[in-house]
Amino acid sequence: MSKVVKEMILKEIEGRLDGNRDLLILDSSRLDAVTNNTFRLAMQEKGIHLLVVKNSLALRVLGGDCDQMRQIFSGPSTIAWGGEDVVALSKEISKQVKELEFLEIKGGAVEGQTLDTTAVEKLSKSPGRMELISIISGQTLSPGAQLAGAMLGPASVLAGCVASIADEEEE
Repeated sequence: MSKVVKEMILKEIEGRLDGNRDLLILDSSRLDAVTNNTFRLAMQEKGIHLLVVKNSLALRVLGGDCDQMRQIFSGPSTIAWGGEDVVALSKEISKQVKELEFLEIKGGAVEGQTLDTTAVEKLSKSPGRMELISIISGQTLSPGAQLAGAMLGPASVLAGCVASIADEEEE
C-alpha cells in the first residue's frame, strides 16, 4: 500500500472516530455475512458504530505505543464506538457477544486506559451514566427528605394529640 493511500486511510479513520477515544475492539471475522449484517444493523439502531480496520493503521491513529494495545490489535479487528456512553457500549456489545457465539471482545480503551477482555466485562456490569445520575440525585435529595420527615413526624404526633383532646371535649 502506498504512503499516499495509507495517509488517506488514516485520515478517514480519524474522521470516523471524530476524536472518540472510548472504544471496544472486537473480532467479528468468524461471523457469517447474514449474522454480521444483522449485528451491524442492530448496533446502528443503538447509535453504535463499527469499523473493520487494518491493525497497524488503527494503532497509528490511536497512538498505540504500549504493548497492551498491540496485543489487542492482533488478528482481525473491528473497532466499536458510540452509544450513550462507554458503559452502555460495553453492555450492548457484551449482550451481543452472549447471543452470537462467534463474536469476541478483544479489549478496549477508555480515556487513554487500555482494557483487556475481563476489564470490559467488569465495565459492562457497572452502572451507566443515567443510573449514576439517578443514584447521585437520590443521595443528594435524601437528607432533605429525611429532614422533612423529621420535622413532620413530631408535628403529626402533636396534631393527633390535639385532635384527640378536641374529640374528648366534644363528648
